[in-house]
Amino acid sequence: MNDAYDVLIIGAGLSGIGMACHLQRECPGKRFAILERRHAIGGTWDLFRYPGIRSDSDMLTFGYEFRPWYELKVLADGESIRNYVRDTAREYGVDSKIQYGLKITAADWSSSDALWTVTALEEASGTEQQFKTRVLVSCTGYYNYDQGYLPDFPGAERFKGVKIHPQFWPEKLDYRGKKVVIIGSGATAVTLVPAMAGTASHVTMLQRSPSYVFSVPAVDKLTGVMNRLLPKSWVYKLSRTRNIRLQRTLYKAAKRYPNQVRKFLLANVERQLGDKADMRHFTPSYKPWDERLCAVPNGDLFKAIRSGQAEVVTDHIASFTETGIQLKSGQHLDADIIITATGLSLQVFGGIQVSVDGVARSSGELMTYKGALMQDLPNLGWIMGYTNASWTLKADIASRYLCRVIQHLDKTGSASFVAHAPDGEKLDESILGSLGSGYIQRAASTLPRQGRKLPWRVLNAYEVDKPMLTEAPIEDEYLQFLPPPKAGSKGKRGKKAGEMSAAA
Repeated sequence: MNDAYDVLIIGAGLSGIGMACHLQRECPGKRFAILERRHAIGGTWDLFRYPGIRSDSDMLTFGYEFRPWYELKVLADGESIRNYVRDTAREYGVDSKIQYGLKITAADWSSSDALWTVTALEEASGTEQQFKTRVLVSCTGYYNYDQGYLPDFPGAERFKGVKIHPQFWPEKLDYRGKKVVIIGSGATAVTLVPAMAGTASHVTMLQRSPSYVFSVPAVDKLTGVMNRLLPKSWVYKLSRTRNIRLQRTLYKAAKRYPNQVRKFLLANVERQLGDKADMRHFTPSYKPWDERLCAVPNGDLFKAIRSGQAEVVTDHIASFTETGIQLKSGQHLDADIIITATGLSLQVFGGIQVSVDGVARSSGELMTYKGALMQDLPNLGWIMGYTNASWTLKADIASRYLCRVIQHLDKTGSASFVAHAPDGEKLDESILGSLGSGYIQRAASTLPRQGRKLPWRVLNAYEVDKPMLTEAPIEDEYLQFLPPPKAGSKGKRGKKAGEMSAAA
C-alpha cells in the first residue's frame, strides 16, 4: 500500500502529458508516474514522421487551454507539435515522472486492496515489472501503434518498387524524381500529396471514393491584427472561443442542413481547382460529417493538382503489378513507390487486458460515464478526445474532471469510485457509431457502447461536456464512492466486474 502511486498514467502523448500537467496544477502533492512504451514524449506526434504531417484542426483549440499556442500558423507541422508537448512537459516538471520503454500488458483491480496492479514488459530487456496505483488513467489514444490497416491487395507481392504504410515511414526515403502512388483519400493522403509533389516526378492519389476536402487559411491573420491592439492573453481567449464556435456551427449545420453544407464545401473545391476542376474526384456519396472532413492549408492540395505535379484518380484496384497498379477500369498507374494510406487499426486501452478481481472485462461490452470513466471499472479514468473537433478540447476537460474526482476521494475519505449503469441503458452502437469511416466501422465491436442518454451517451458536444465535466456536482445516482477496505477483508474473485464486496 505504501509503495502504491496515487495516480498512474498510461501514455506520454498529448493526452497523457496534459493529464499529468493537470495533476500538477490541481492535485499538488499526489505521487504519480507516466508509463510510456516508446522512448520519447509525443505519442502519435512522435510515431508519425511522414512528409507534411500536421494537425487537422486549428492550433488555438488543439493546444492545451492552460498553455496557450500563440503562433499564428493555423495547422501546425508535426515537429512543432512534438516540441510543444515536450516543452509543456518540461515547464510543468512532468517530464521527470516518465518511465520509458514499458509495454503495459495487463491491469487488474483488487477490491480487497482498492488498488490497481499494472503489469509492464520492459521490451529492451524482456523483464516484467509491476506497479500499484490507486487511480489508473488510460491516455493511449484509440489506435494500434504496432500496425496500421492494410487491405489484402491482389498481387501485392509482385510489385518490385517500394511499399510504405505512413505509420512506419522510412527515415531516409528518397523520392526525388520518383513516380509515387498514394492509396487513400483521408487526412494522411491529402497531406502527403502536396508535401511530395514537386520533389517526386509525379504524385497520384488513388481513391475508391472521394472525401470532403476544404481549405483553411495557413495563417490566422485576424488574430495577428488583434495581437497588435490587445493583450495577448485576451486575444488568445477571444480567438480560441471564436474557433470553438466556428467548429461547432459547421458541425451542427452539417447535421441539420446537410445539402446546403455539401453545396458550400463543393463550391469551395471548385473555386480552388479552377479550370482543372473534375468534381467526380471531390464529390462524396455521403453527407458532410458522416466521416471527418479533411482540412488543407491555403488549398495546398488543389495547388498541386492545378500545377500538374499531382492528380487524383477514382477507381478500384484490380491488382498490383511489377511496375505499379492495374485498375479495374483498365488504366495502369506506373509507380516507383506505393504508399498505402489506408487507415488505422483501432484498439482501446492500448491493447491492455483489463480485469476486476481477476475477471477480464471487454471495452466493447461497457459504456462510458461522462465520456471519462468506464462503466463498472473502479478508479479508472479514460481520456478520449473529440472526433468532430480538436482532440485536446475534450482531453483537457476530461483531465480536469478526473482531478475533481480525485479531490472528491480525498474530501470524502473514500478509497474508490465506480460508475454503475441502470438496466436497459446500453445500445448496440459504439460511441463512434455516427461516423462511417472504414477504420471505425471495422473496430465497432471493440469500442465502448453508446448509452441512451447522459451521462452514458457520448455527445461530442463541447458546450454540453464542459459544464458537465468541470462544473456539475461530482456525486449523482450512478457514481458510487466507497470507503477503504476493512482490514483483513478479501475481494471475492470471480464476481462480475464492478460488483465489489461490502467491505470494499
